[in-house]
Amino acid sequence: MNRTMITATNTLSQLQKQMDLISHNLANVDTAGYKRRDASFTDLLVQEYRNQPNNTLEPQNRMTPFNIRQGTGARLGQVQLVLAQGSLKSTGRNLDTAFTAEGQFYRVMVRNEDGSSAMRLTRNGALYLTPLSDNESMLVNSDGHAILDENSQPITISGNVKNFSINETGSFSAEMYDGTSQNVNLGVVLVEKPQFLEQKGDNLLGLPDNLAELGVDETDILTALNGQQRNRISIQQGVLEQSNVDMSKEMTDLINVQRSYQFHSKSITLADQMLGLVNGIR
Repeated sequence: MNRTMITATNTLSQLQKQMDLISHNLANVDTAGYKRRDASFTDLLVQEYRNQPNNTLEPQNRMTPFNIRQGTGARLGQVQLVLAQGSLKSTGRNLDTAFTAEGQFYRVMVRNEDGSSAMRLTRNGALYLTPLSDNESMLVNSDGHAILDENSQPITISGNVKNFSINETGSFSAEMYDGTSQNVNLGVVLVEKPQFLEQKGDNLLGLPDNLAELGVDETDILTALNGQQRNRISIQQGVLEQSNVDMSKEMTDLINVQRSYQFHSKSITLADQMLGLVNGIR
């Protein structure tokens, strides 16, 4: 296989990953609270052929380095989570909320198949009450996962609820028919380093399992907005945040990726034809 085939083949697999990423963004264009991901490329290993007899000479007006450098393709360098604010859509529903500041997320408790639990993050502010018994309910998200309070505990409400209110600092209040009320602070975190978050499915984000290997701690990535920090929380009730996916941009990127994919596929075809001509020389 000649160098043209190697370079094109290496790049094709990475372009496929970018195409999958763009397709995932487009599929979630109407998902509340979804944050898009953008990809960037870097060069693979570059090989250098030393064809200069003396590299110590500095010819005037030389704009390129000595010797011949030949690349081996490109790879997906980084997939960046974009936390830009999405547009707000009014719903008029008391349990619909939206963050109006970038980087803030609800904490959600997810039960795994093996019975263990894990903390996840979401910007989807569509909240619901699911009954636990005849007189007790739990606050959950649209997928039924428990919303956590500032102490990382599930939020339960006892009694018959008449009305709900959620203020801009994340204080949840349930008013009962008997005139009493129950108040709790929603668990909110501020993401400082979004590049460490991983998609965990169901529009949820989570921390990687190999934090120790990466040399970072959870506190380096997340800041719990508790105590006096709660004044930084910015929540609006009765609205939902739409995804920050720009369909026109994603479609343009998809077309560019498809053109690049076709170009590298054509390079392999041409290289194969040239090898056929060489092998046919007698």
